[in-house]
Amino acid sequence: MRAKSLTCLAVISLIAALLSSGCTSQQKYDDLKLRNQSQQQRIDELESQLNVAKLKLTQTEKQLADAKAAFSTDTDALNKKVEALRDDIAKKEELIKKMQAALGGAILPPELASELAKFAAENSDMISFDEASGMVKFKSDLLFEKGSDVVATDAAGLIKKLCVIINSTTAEGFDITIVGHTDDMPIRKSQTMVMHPTNWHLSVHRAISVENLMETNGVKPTRISVKGYGEYRPLEANEAGKKGNPKNRRVEIYLVPAGK
Repeated sequence: MRAKSLTCLAVISLIAALLSSGCTSQQKYDDLKLRNQSQQQRIDELESQLNVAKLKLTQTEKQLADAKAAFSTDTDALNKKVEALRDDIAKKEELIKKMQAALGGAILPPELASELAKFAAENSDMISFDEASGMVKFKSDLLFEKGSDVVATDAAGLIKKLCVIINSTTAEGFDITIVGHTDDMPIRKSQTMVMHPTNWHLSVHRAISVENLMETNGVKPTRISVKGYGEYRPLEANEAGKKGNPKNRRVEIYLVPAGK
């Protein structure tokens, strides 16, 4: 009888331990999700401040150039303002980079990660997949014609296949963030500038074009957000003289936990 009692106690203890372990894992996941949400909100705020600072820098640099041309006495003050803005921008970019590195990642389910990895492997000339960040990356040179935001026919077919995965049950609970990037080659053609005055415009317009295509292929718009970073998030250094770098021209599609 005593042995049976001990056995029952052991079983009860084991069940309690398993239940406790499950609650702890769920709590850790919930805590991580909350931390990521808070961190991402702060990153979004910093990115908004960064964009404002860059706009002010552009305006101040123009004022400085005009002052120099007019032999104005204001050049010293404007030089100091330019240096202060550049320093502020550098600090914000470094802080954003650190905060992004501290995010916990997309935590993709194994089946979803496997499907995306297979999709990227089958189209490796145009697509790459990073499981840690939940990112599917398209090379813009194959996705769009130069200076255009119209998705190429072959690329549209690949986005349609990606939408099948995104609309599957394995991707339930995940939202989509589409991010456009360019290199630093300035937009020069007058007909292009009418539609896309700057690289910022072009990067956002390309992200919106991908969003429209995904919506056409059944992805609910409530799951999608778009961003454009223009030339300001290069993967590698651009060639001197604003000659660009093809690796910096890209569209990134992130799968992130819903509400993050």
